[in-house]
Amino acid sequence: MEGDAAVDAFSFDKNRTAFQRGRKKGGVAGSSSGGDAGDNDGFGNEDVALAPGEVERVIERNDYGHERRFPPNYGVIAPKGDEADGDEEEQGGSNHEEQLETQQPMQLIGQKRTLPALASEESENAIIVANQQPPKPRSRRTRQKHQALTEGPLVHDSDDEVAYGIWAPPSATERKLAAESIPAIESGVELHPRILAERSYLAERDRQRGLLENNEDNEKEKFDRLVERKMAHLLPPRLQGENPTAIEPSTTFHGSEELDYRGRSWISPPSGVKGVDPRDMDDHACYVPKKCVHRFTGHSAGVHRIRLFPRTGHLLLSAGLDGSCKVWSTVEKKLMRTYVGHDAAVRDVQFNSDGTKFLSASFDRYLRLWDTESGKVLGTYTNRRVPYVVQFYPHDDNLFVVGCSDNKIVTYDATTGEITQEYDHHLAPVNTITFVEDQGTKMVTSSDDKKVLVWEWDIGVPIKYISDPTMHSMPVITMHPSEKYLICQSLDNKLVVYQAGDRYTLQRKKKFEGHNVAGYACDIGVSPDGRFVCSGDSDGKLFFWDFKRTKMLQKYRAHEKGPCVGCVWHPVETSVVFSCGWDGVIKMWQ
Repeated sequence: MEGDAAVDAFSFDKNRTAFQRGRKKGGVAGSSSGGDAGDNDGFGNEDVALAPGEVERVIERNDYGHERRFPPNYGVIAPKGDEADGDEEEQGGSNHEEQLETQQPMQLIGQKRTLPALASEESENAIIVANQQPPKPRSRRTRQKHQALTEGPLVHDSDDEVAYGIWAPPSATERKLAAESIPAIESGVELHPRILAERSYLAERDRQRGLLENNEDNEKEKFDRLVERKMAHLLPPRLQGENPTAIEPSTTFHGSEELDYRGRSWISPPSGVKGVDPRDMDDHACYVPKKCVHRFTGHSAGVHRIRLFPRTGHLLLSAGLDGSCKVWSTVEKKLMRTYVGHDAAVRDVQFNSDGTKFLSASFDRYLRLWDTESGKVLGTYTNRRVPYVVQFYPHDDNLFVVGCSDNKIVTYDATTGEITQEYDHHLAPVNTITFVEDQGTKMVTSSDDKKVLVWEWDIGVPIKYISDPTMHSMPVITMHPSEKYLICQSLDNKLVVYQAGDRYTLQRKKKFEGHNVAGYACDIGVSPDGRFVCSGDSDGKLFFWDFKRTKMLQKYRAHEKGPCVGCVWHPVETSVVFSCGWDGVIKMWQ
């Protein structure tokens, strides 16, 4: 595009200003200028500055006040055919000016744009429409009133989002279409007898096959879906039906005989083994083990938790990811009994105070109370949630507490199977429960919400909040034998220590580092004399620290193909430690 050298600076500025203002109100749409651009017609209407190749530009305003510009020849049909092409070749550039005079502007009939036809023999009706005078323009308020009377108070088109956003109510047209979309069977129209007969036949067939389902969803299933909506992708399938049932339990004894020659049960401690009070730190001195002396194999999948028989430690209980629990003899170093009662991985197991019973919590959402000696199931419990941790109440073996995936801690009565208390202040699934003070009058719980809460027994309101912006989630908490400290497995690859008592303050100088546990709930073991701390890590290694100096003493390559998630210190032997991992092997270190 080349500039006009004949236009001086004053004329250019004047025309540019006129182009920006546009035609003032009162101009005639579609009329030719009749003079130079920028001249005044004497009635207060100023012509518009034109772009090269344009005849006239008209600026109008739409319903929302935005300017809408029409090209000068918008809506005009140019001549077509070979005759028009021949005329242009003969007449050259002068023919263009004559065609502009013969073209007729677009006429506005109501709100519709109509294109006037050319003066020819076939367009008599179009000429009559073009000669009609356009209706008087209505004001914006008049148009809104008319629109409210015809279609309702809203603008029923894409401009609803401009005024109302995404919450625009449905228009009258949308409501009409929705009303017409109701199927015939719902609108009450009688169906053809053939269709009714076919429907009854299909219903009877499904009833005989047992496939007929109730259309009304179960209220419990609705509530389960609501509670687990944020983490349903991490949990096993929900229980179906009002009264779901667990799988049939079974047990197998692998020992030579269940009673010895003196009539004692196989779970009785061997002769010469005395029980040790777990709070007696002066009974014997402990040392760091030096090597692996035995491997217990038998689980078809990984082992997630191991627990020793209370006080004596002559039996070892393991929770497998294959859904079974096994009891091993640490003296004879062999498998004694297998308990099968879950169709999913077992998350946690726990002996009662005398070891005659134990609890198993599985990802199939069931808890089972087993008789250790006979392998019978004494009780099956579920609240339709995944149990993450289970603990017996130290003062009564008929009560036990469970940390669940719905952020609650519930207390069960083993005799009746009913929930007697709920502790509901965590904001994420509960990972650990530890009883502290006066042999278990209070309990400390941790959760994925990075908080530690202290509770009085049987009171549903916490008495202490432990929360700090620098804290990480602590999936495992273990009590020191002195009952003065809590050792916590923090997911920032540290063992942190809190004072156990009235204050529950963080001991900032006691940090045990060097292992990697991010993402895994690796268990913590403490020696009976309180001198050493051990823990597994995500690489399958086993670490030992000095509790007083917080110095790492030893680390071993304990397990392959997964983390070392469990470790426990023998309560009687001086330097015996058991570890388990997701490779399905339980190792004995001495």
